[in-house]
Amino acid sequence: MTVRSITTQRPIAGLLNEVKVAAVRRLFVRLREEGFEHVREGHGCVFGFIDIENGSRLTELAERSGLTKQAVGEAATELERIGYAERVPDPTDKRAKLIKLTPSGLEACLTGRRIFAEIESEWAEEFGEELIANMREAAERISTAERESATGRPRSAA
Repeated sequence: MTVRSITTQRPIAGLLNEVKVAAVRRLFVRLREEGFEHVREGHGCVFGFIDIENGSRLTELAERSGLTKQAVGEAATELERIGYAERVPDPTDKRAKLIKLTPSGLEACLTGRRIFAEIESEWAEEFGEELIANMREAAERISTAERESATGRPRSAA
């Protein structure tokens, strides 16, 4: 690799971030159109990583999202305030709390996931299904490898 190729070729991390920003921008336009104007990007650390059936502990959400417990706690508190989440006792440990989605929170979460799937489908139509499938596979493989490397163990997905 030459100095010229290093300085002219954009880092893949920056490119992936631009893809994420574009997807999130489209997501929030559509969420507002569908009546979810209170959902904001900061809630993604809950909506994107929560076990939608059983709820999740704050520590699990922080680990999965890569954010601090304080940041996730603030998002969870805001979701509670707007009626999208609640904290309930963890049935496996009465000292711990689970963050669970309320029915309206579940609707918002599932709507967001549906919209992301639609955006991905639109990109597949525009850029080709094979390219998007390959991009997804590469992202999943890299994500899994990095997660396992960071923790020293495979991590289950929610």
